[in-house]
Amino acid sequence: MHRERWMSFVLPIRKAYPFLGWHKSGEGSASVKGSSEPRSLYERVRRLNKKEVCRVLELIATYMEIKGENPFKIAAFRKASAALENDHRSLMQIEDPTTLPGIGKGTANVIKELITTGESTLVKELQAEIPESLLTLLKIPGLGGKKIGKLYQQLGITDLNSLRKACIEKRVQTLEGFGEKTQEKILQAVEAYSQKPERLPIAYMIRLAETIENALREIPEIECASRAGSLRRVNEWIKDLDFVIATEMPENTAVEIKKRLDIREVTGEGSTKMSVILNDEYGVSVDFRFVTRNAFATTLHHFTGSKEHNVEMRRLAKERGEKISEYGVERPDGTLLTFPTEEAFFQHFGLAFIPPEMREGKDEIDVAKVEETSEWIDLSAVKADLHMHTTWSDGAYTIEEMAEAAMRKGYDYIVITDHSQSLVVAGGLSEKRLKEQREEIERLNAKYGDSFKIFAGVEMDILPDGRLDYSDDVLDELDFVIAAIHSAFSQSEEKIMSRLTQALRHPRVRLIAHPTGRIIGGRPGYAINIEKLIDLASETNTALELNANPNRLDLAVKWLSRCQEKGVRIAINTDAHSLEMLEDMALGVAYARRARIRKASVLNTMTREEFEAWISAPKYEGFLGGNDVV
Repeated sequence: MHRERWMSFVLPIRKAYPFLGWHKSGEGSASVKGSSEPRSLYERVRRLNKKEVCRVLELIATYMEIKGENPFKIAAFRKASAALENDHRSLMQIEDPTTLPGIGKGTANVIKELITTGESTLVKELQAEIPESLLTLLKIPGLGGKKIGKLYQQLGITDLNSLRKACIEKRVQTLEGFGEKTQEKILQAVEAYSQKPERLPIAYMIRLAETIENALREIPEIECASRAGSLRRVNEWIKDLDFVIATEMPENTAVEIKKRLDIREVTGEGSTKMSVILNDEYGVSVDFRFVTRNAFATTLHHFTGSKEHNVEMRRLAKERGEKISEYGVERPDGTLLTFPTEEAFFQHFGLAFIPPEMREGKDEIDVAKVEETSEWIDLSAVKADLHMHTTWSDGAYTIEEMAEAAMRKGYDYIVITDHSQSLVVAGGLSEKRLKEQREEIERLNAKYGDSFKIFAGVEMDILPDGRLDYSDDVLDELDFVIAAIHSAFSQSEEKIMSRLTQALRHPRVRLIAHPTGRIIGGRPGYAINIEKLIDLASETNTALELNANPNRLDLAVKWLSRCQEKGVRIAINTDAHSLEMLEDMALGVAYARRARIRKASVLNTMTREEFEAWISAPKYEGFLGGNDVV
């Protein structure tokens, strides 16, 4: 299908997720199943990265535990995964996996098959032997492969319903290693997990949306299509999904959609709309609106919302004697105007284009009457990514591979920020390895010349006692230092703020990463006085991050706006651990537009020369001392 035909896909994100992804033509086809289980990995063939191969090896070990296989055999796959994870080379650089300690001939053959085919015969065999629904039990706290194996082999438990029944009948407590208290906790966890939340986190809904988009791209009857609703507005929590589709053959289009998606139930169907419930773990509802190409722009505007924004637009139209409907704008003489794009729709009312993320019914219409919205951040303004990980710590690709991917995105520079030494679980770099990494960066910079630059940085832990993870001498060797909290989240607000204050006041710390530590739908983050944090960032000329990972989006919109008011630089970063995650930048930019962040407020819209000048200049005049606890 020609690319131009799909330019109307208005995607706040274009990201290839592990297992379920949106792919350009020629990069493989993704699963169109709604399931989030690892099985979908084998429904496409593409070159896997190292982290994905490690996940498959862990999956094999889990399957084997459920089956009750020999513990040594299980351990072999976990050792192989750890060996790959701990080697700083990418898969393509490891010619023979058996040269790595911990990888034998058998596991090496599995790795080679995954690299060359994107599939594993062993996984397929294991999947044929074990009910797929058992993997859902891994989401219950306290249940790993070994315990699930006991439940399966001794009690015949295969899914959440049979586990709940066994707990209620008090059969689980009879198994060795469980007991009455464990049974109670499992039952509570199953009940909690089984309750469908009213709204779901954006990261989960993005994945489903991309699966749907993969299916829509294959349907020849569709002229153009777009996400709509709260997902297009980049809300953090989303109730259901909406798509607007331009087609002259809505009935055929509906038939083709049903063929390509894993649908639990069709709840409504007609010539202008089809509503379905997906067969994913939450039963997400999806509305498909079918319109002609002429009505596409106004229908998309209407179903993007918000409701409050649409009310304000209708009020504006009424003042002109016009009426807005999902099909166009009705003039006083009864004629119906349609528009080729949303930009043209807004222009008709004398407005600058209002991006979907800003359509919340506040003052965006008044602003668009007098102000050119092009000063607000957009993806084309981003010149770099300042936070990413490589195979030197817990990333999937080498420095060179990440750099070349950044160059393909049109970036002028990047900063490599692998983890610091205390984060052992993520392969944090000792002072020696950090120096070796810097030498590798210098080698690559000599290769790239003036065309591109890699800055040497680190994502450094702020330790629980307030100290920073490296000495001042080590930090002085780096171009760009990010500080972040990765431990002791349960500390008091006073202690958390003491840790952050120490980092903010250090002259080498230029950015605080994911400042609140939140995971949307996972954890609220640590206790923090964000107002004070922003004031300190302003005082010390320290940037704060908008982490673009869809699970984080940290800082939140309210605080991004406050940063801009206080003159605090914002760095929109992906925190990428793979090439695919670099695509999260588009989500971060879209989310920043919700806060009406201007290009000038974003650190990584600087040219390379501007950025070098910024990091080379003294940070601020108020430095109070070295790396000591305050």
